[in-house]
Amino acid sequence: MADWLAAERIDAVVDATHPFAARMSASAAEASARNGVPLLLLRRPGWHEGPGDAWQRVPSLEEAAARLAGMPVERVFLTTGRRSLPVFTGLSGVWLLARSVDPPDAPVPANMHVLLDRGPYTVEGERALIREHRLDVLVTKDSGGEMTAAKLAAARELGLPVIMVDRPPPPPGVRVVDAVAVAAAWAQG
Repeated sequence: MADWLAAERIDAVVDATHPFAARMSASAAEASARNGVPLLLLRRPGWHEGPGDAWQRVPSLEEAAARLAGMPVERVFLTTGRRSLPVFTGLSGVWLLARSVDPPDAPVPANMHVLLDRGPYTVEGERALIREHRLDVLVTKDSGGEMTAAKLAAARELGLPVIMVDRPPPPPGVRVVDAVAVAAAWAQG
């Protein structure tokens, strides 16, 4: 990336990758710093716990799996992305419903059913899915955004606990904004 920035004579970089694309953001920060190119990180706002929510925040997927292992649950709803599923392979005594846009690569837990689906989702649809599969807990990453927030509203309505995986921190020294208009003004200016 550093070579490309130099070859194309890029004046500024706006990193608008997924909030969990830590390696991509680190690469952008390293390449920008190496070339003296200003960098701005645009991240949509994360989700915030509200009245009636029962969230447990954890710093990593591994901690989410460990937390599940210590909970009295039988049926888990995973919306953490297909690449995260191997982290949950060691869980026993629980059934996992993993929703993913694309099919996961092996290994996936034997006690897992994969539902291929893409948002946006509705609260009614999420409520029906939770009831149909008799889910006990939701495990998700704090990706933010409206396309997938309905699962949180449905969990709140049904009294379902949520294990929320916190976002990785931004690269050191990188300015973070949460509005496209702010990023656009910065890039123009």
